[in-house]
Amino acid sequence: MEEGTTVPLFVQYNVLMISKDSIYQSVEEFLASSDYYLVDIKIAPDNRISIEIDSFEGVSLEYCAALNRHIESQFDREVEDYELEVSSAGLTEPFKVVKQYKKNIGNEVETLTKTGKKVSGILTEVSETGFVLQTERTEKPEGAKRKMTVVENLTFSYEDIKNTKYIIRFK
Repeated sequence: MEEGTTVPLFVQYNVLMISKDSIYQSVEEFLASSDYYLVDIKIAPDNRISIEIDSFEGVSLEYCAALNRHIESQFDREVEDYELEVSSAGLTEPFKVVKQYKKNIGNEVETLTKTGKKVSGILTEVSETGFVLQTERTEKPEGAKRKMTVVENLTFSYEDIKNTKYIIRFK
């Protein structure tokens, strides 16, 4: 290098951020003709886009790839530099949408309330405002010689819940 020549220490790139609304519209357009539904969209400051989908029948790798191709056809990588990941909602991740609760009716789940109480039970009912867990506990009624199993239905409102997860049991 010639004397007096300066070398930039860093080069600043102008990266356009893709709006969450435009991604949402593109995903919903693609999912509209299927049984799949959107669980979550995350866009990191460095334009890393993460999309989670699900369906009542499970998620195929081919469908994730097709959605990925659809989204990539909607946005120009030369203009909007981004990284894209399309995946199924994680089996051990907390539920994020009501359809995930509906999908798990009849399954054992664990709910953590905002007050810190953990409750496990069978998910029996789901509505737009809350859900019902069927729980079992053992107690010894007064005057009884043996403990009895008591089945109880507990109703929860989504606004009182920190999270709910599917419980995986290996028997």
